[in-house]
Amino acid sequence: MYDGILNVYKEKGYTSHDVVAKLRGILGQKRIGHTGTLDPDAQGVLPVCLGKATRLCDMLTDKTKIYRAVVLLGKETDTQDLSGQVLQEKDVEATREEAVRAVLSFVGEYDQIPPMYSALKVNGKKLYELARQGKVVEREARKVVIHEIVIESVELPRITMSVHCSKGTYIRTLCHDIGRKLGCGGCMESLVRTRSGQFCLEESLTLSQIERLCDQGGLTQRITSIEDMFQGCPVLSTRPDSDRLVHNGNPLKAQELDLGEGEDIRKGSGEYLHYRVRDSKGRFMGIYEWEQERARLKPWKMFLEG
Repeated sequence: MYDGILNVYKEKGYTSHDVVAKLRGILGQKRIGHTGTLDPDAQGVLPVCLGKATRLCDMLTDKTKIYRAVVLLGKETDTQDLSGQVLQEKDVEATREEAVRAVLSFVGEYDQIPPMYSALKVNGKKLYELARQGKVVEREARKVVIHEIVIESVELPRITMSVHCSKGTYIRTLCHDIGRKLGCGGCMESLVRTRSGQFCLEESLTLSQIERLCDQGGLTQRITSIEDMFQGCPVLSTRPDSDRLVHNGNPLKAQELDLGEGEDIRKGSGEYLHYRVRDSKGRFMGIYEWEQERARLKPWKMFLEG
């Protein structure tokens, strides 16, 4: 069984769930999870967690993302992209400078109303299920952060832009809101996710490439290990007589660790620090967090079985 994170290039026409289902067949294992939904018409980076790494799905979903999107001004649809029914069309009277100003005005924190065609739930019902029944319900605006927008080209009625944003941002809705701000309406014409956390487009693999590598026995080299996801955390190892503690996921005291001369894991009051913890044989066991009040390390995320 594979354990780690695979940088998948999701192709147009597949849902994120389709990708997981196909990978289960290719890799011959069931324990697989994706880290953030991409619409069927969208393409690009979709980190997929394999085996024990499925415990990281929530952590990776929280990472910031970068998208390349094309805004089509002058057209509004019920899905906020070109897959939906056209609700209205207007002439685009804005100048290039006005369009650029409107796009860049969304940089920073803004209240975004999720689209009806989304998997969010209201009163236990997914919004897209209600939308398919012709229903529109009130949705609460959510704060999202647009860290940066780089405008790549303006050829009205189209604007191509790169958007660096927080989790939970709907680029479709951003395109819709840009159109509304310009008074002509707008929708998303195309979308490619170019980065999700540390995973970039250039290093992603299509399903056919993954299948070929799997058949050739070369896929392991393209899988990011669980421990590599925590490169920013210092490494600690247990003493041989304390291996049983870390193998059972128990908290650890300083005297149970193989510390170098002068090395001290104790932090000041109120400070927390995460460590990669290995047993005495060098096997990665999980991430521990320093607990100041009890002067010990406590388990934060463990990867024990297998």
